[in-house]
Parts: sequence; structure tokens; C-alpha cells
Amino acid sequence: MPLSKLQFRPGIVRDITSYSNEGGWYDIDNVRFQKGFPEKIGGWQKKSRSSFLGTCRSLHPWVALDRSQYLGVGTSQKFYIDEGGAFNDITPIRATTAAGDVTFAATDGSSEITVTDTNHGAVQNDFVTFSGAVSLGGNITADVLNQEYQITSVTDESNYTINAREAGTSISDITEDGQLNPTAVTADSSDTGNGGSSVVGAYQVNTGLDLNVSGSGWGAGTWSRGAWGSASSDAIVSNTLRLWSQDNFGEDLIVNVRDGGIYYWDASNGLTTRAVNITDLAGANSAPQVAKQIMVSDRDRHVIAFGCDPELSPGTQDALTIRFSDQESLTDWQTREDNTAGELRLGSGSEIVSAVETRQQIAVFTDTNLYVMQYLGAPFTFGVSSISENITIAGPNSAVAVGDAVFWMGVTEFYLYDGAVKQLPCTIRDYIFDNMNPDQQAKVVAGLNAEHSEVWWFYPRGTSDQLDNYVVFNYAEQTWYYGSFARTAWIDRGIFSFPIAANTDGYLYAQETGFDDGTTNPASAINAYIRSSPIDIGEGDQFVFIKRMIPDVSFKQSTASLPSIDIELNVRNSPNGEYIQTDTQTFVDTVSASSDEKTEQLYYRLRGRQMRLKFTSNSLGVDWRLGSNRIDIKPDGRR
Repeated sequence: MPLSKLQFRPGIVRDITSYSNEGGWYDIDNVRFQKGFPEKIGGWQKKSRSSFLGTCRSLHPWVALDRSQYLGVGTSQKFYIDEGGAFNDITPIRATTAAGDVTFAATDGSSEITVTDTNHGAVQNDFVTFSGAVSLGGNITADVLNQEYQITSVTDESNYTINAREAGTSISDITEDGQLNPTAVTADSSDTGNGGSSVVGAYQVNTGLDLNVSGSGWGAGTWSRGAWGSASSDAIVSNTLRLWSQDNFGEDLIVNVRDGGIYYWDASNGLTTRAVNITDLAGANSAPQVAKQIMVSDRDRHVIAFGCDPELSPGTQDALTIRFSDQESLTDWQTREDNTAGELRLGSGSEIVSAVETRQQIAVFTDTNLYVMQYLGAPFTFGVSSISENITIAGPNSAVAVGDAVFWMGVTEFYLYDGAVKQLPCTIRDYIFDNMNPDQQAKVVAGLNAEHSEVWWFYPRGTSDQLDNYVVFNYAEQTWYYGSFARTAWIDRGIFSFPIAANTDGYLYAQETGFDDGTTNPASAINAYIRSSPIDIGEGDQFVFIKRMIPDVSFKQSTASLPSIDIELNVRNSPNGEYIQTDTQTFVDTVSASSDEKTEQLYYRLRGRQMRLKFTSNSLGVDWRLGSNRIDIKPDGRR
């Protein structure tokens, strides 16, 4: 018989039986489709050697007037600006005590220090910087005390603990692989003092939860998770996931911690200064004290706060209220005839979940509806229109704009808004949503990879608490595929040459860089594979011998000296039967190989009515794309 050409439809199909998907692909990992054919995805490398604390769920790049490239990095414990690979901590200060309100107590033989502050408002993992302390008398010197500490436990509203560490070691100095690695200092019998009467404690905004916790009140997270009754917008009560939103206002940055305050970082003050609450800026007039998300409208330069406190009810959050500042102003939010500040309220849903800016408008999601917000000009400035009811959205970060369109993941569906709301037909819908951890669905993050016309969603699979799996929609080719590696935030290339993503190990990664996994040192190989659905051999009505295959594989820009791919064939005798024979052969790059290493064709010895194929690579420096492989079969005459 002549060689049979093996042609498969692009994309993965899992929502029908594998045999019903004859001629298609059924399983995949770390492989994408381009121009209808499978190819291995690009690798990733660490953006820098520095790491951050907490889990990053927000990234925003921009360029300052002096051409400095900045990247805002919001984590569950800190807010940083990455510049040149260094993480500069600009986390806002929540409260600063009066001198003498803080005292210390040490225990002989222990590094644990008990701190007493009758109104600390702190939760476990918060950060506080002490100044003005004197030695406790022994090993716990003034220099040991007068530095930044992370609170290890909260005993009650007046007491918490820290662990004393070596003097002169900043938090950034001891941050390694996303964790603190301090050198402990142990108190001795001479440490009987209390730090003196001039101690000042500067508390950063409360850290947030790294897990989405249902319910509220005591027990939903660490100690109280509240700020001990304080009404300040800097004291954040959060029983859910810590999320930041951010946008640049010119060369400066505006950040908001979800359900907390809005903060401003002035680039002209340098990277050693912290962000400050906009209510504390000179000339602040009726500025929101609390919000769910902030945004700067690119077209008209208004600062917009979503799910904020109304102008007439300062400090009382309304989860459906939208407010916007006067044009070109950070501080003037009062509604007047001589400015363009104003306020809107959505009519459906219980809260604003997310807002995404496209080229022409802003898509605003509540938990049940999609609205579109557009700039109208005087006298109304902005207007909103209800576009669709009874939609769902997985979480605040699960939508992404692609030009004038918005793609998002719902609770059980994928959606597209391009002037009208559509449910995206998805060939792996059941496979994704039936195996997702619903308790952590709010963590889902969407990202655009425009070079490959892809929208990525990272989601928690099974019982996992982490975003350890991804699903991809290729909007140019209308295909779906999936895989398994962890990312918690993602931005497309633009200011940076490659997409940038955050991982759970405390590092940022340049995606689509090289061909290997840069989370390890040295880099390790990416295990990439794709498996077909079963196909009939010949007509499927008789037993057939598989003798050989002529692979059609391009190894593209591989850096390995002899790049290769393993091609596995399995055969069986009926659609519901077991695979009774397996044979795996290795195809080596025929361009790079010497004459005695060439494998221009592969030889198999298999017999059956149906077969499936699997292509796998797990070697360093390998890049590949499949074409139209051909197979040599010979009927044996028996049916």
C-alpha cells in the first residue's frame, strides 16, 4: 500500500469521546497550535535574581519621563516597583504611633520579642518599622530593634511578636526565593529593658490573604483580619484574596488595594519613598476613601474608582458606585459645575467585580451583568449602558482586553464581548470547569500573548490552591489547548520585549524566552507532549501491520546539538478495547545529525485496527513543530 498521510484537525477536543474525535488531538501539555500544526511553547527565564515577598497578583508596566522602565508589582504582603531588576518597596504606611506607645519584652535564650502597643491594628504577617528604641541591655541592641520587622503572631489587640534578627539587614536583603531568611539574634539574661520611652512604630497597610476564604469575621483567616475597629481607609478589613489594581498617571503611579484605600506614588520623589493615600495629598477634595479597583482613562485622563464610597457618604463603601475625578486631576473629586468630576451607580448585581479598558470604552462587570462605560463629554462626562444580564465572571483578574474586544472566564463558561456578548464555543469546557477548584476560582488570572494570538487563563485544578494549570484560546485560529505550569499574574510584551509573568516562587519570568524551564538553576527541560485521538488504520475493517513512519518534524531554532522527539504509537482492536501494543521510536534532527545518526524514517512492528500517536520531548534546548507525518501500513488479510 502507498504511504498514508496523517492529518489532524488543530486544537484539543475533550468534551466528546476520544473515538468520536477521530482525526483530532485529545491530550496536550506545553504545546500550542500555530498555522494549524502543533509546536512546543516557548521557554521562560528569570527576569532578575531578586525575588519578592508574598504572591503577586498584579503587574503594570510604564515608562517615566527620564525613560526609566518601571513595573508595579502588587503582592499579598507588599507593593513594589521593579526597576532594573530590583524590587523597591513602596508599600504605604497605615499608621505611625506616638513616641513611647511601643514597648518590647525579651526572654532569655529566645529570639522572640513581645511588642506591646495598645492600638496596633495589626494582623499576622504585617510589617512594622521601629525607630527611637534603645538597647534592652544585652544582645538585643538598639540597632537590632530599629529596623523593619514582619509580625509573626498577634496575641491580642495590644500585643504581638517579632523575631529579632541581625542588625543592618533590610527586608530586601534577607528576601530569598520569596521567603525571609534572617540571621536570628537571641536574647540573654541582660535583656531586661523595654526599649525606652521614644520608640515609634510605623505600620504598613495590613497584608492580605493568599487564599480566598468564604465567610467573614473571626476565624476567616489570621487573627481577626480586621484593623481593630479603625475607620481609616488604610486599615483594611479583608477576609478574601489580596488583590491590587494599578495604573500610571503620567510617570506617576496610582494603586488601590481591593476594598481599601487609593494611594499615589510620585516618581519625582524617587524609589525610596512610599506611596501615600490620595486623601492626604495637598488639595485633596472629596477623594474616595475606599474602592474595589482604580483606573486612569487613557482617552480623557480621568481617574476612575469602581465600587467606592459615594461623595455624600465618605468612608461607607457602595460596591456598585463609580466615581471619577476632574480631568487631569488626582485630587479634585467633588462634583461641581466648573469641573468634570462625577458619580454613577450601576443598577444590577451586588458588587462590581472587574473593569477592563478597551480602545474605545470600559467594560464593567458586576457579579451578574456587563456594563459599558463611555466618555460622553460635557455635561455628563461618562455614561453607562447595560449590555448583558445573567453573565458570570470567575474573578477580578479573569478578563483581558484584545483591541476592542474583551475575553473572560465565567463560572462555567468562557465569554467574548466584541459589541455583543457571546459564549465562546469551547471544545474542552467540561474538562476545564469540571476539574477546577471552585473555592479558589477568584484567583483566576487572564493574560494576552499577542504574538501568538492567544488568551491565557491560569486556574486552580482539582483541590489545588494554586494557579497551577492553564487553558488557552487562540482567537486567530479558534482553537483551544491547555497545560500545566503555575503563574499568578501576566502582562503581554510591550515595554518589555517578552511577556512578563509572576510565579509562586517569588520571581518574575520573561516568557517565550529560550526553550527551557528557568525556574531551576541550571535550567531544566520542559516536558512537552501531544497525543491524538485513536484513528482507524486503513479502513478499520481489518487488521493492519504498521511497518514504518516518515516523520515530518521541524526542529526550528533548537540549540541542542542533536534535537530529537519521541514518537509513540499504540494499537488496539476496537474502540472500547485496551491498547495492546506500544512502540516508541526517537526521531533525531536530520539536518544536525551526521550520516550515521540520521533517522529519516522510523521502523515499527505493530498490528491492530486502530492506533493513536504521541509526540514527546523532554530535553534541553529543543524546539519543534509537527507537519504531516506519513505512515506505511500493510493489511494482513484478516478482519
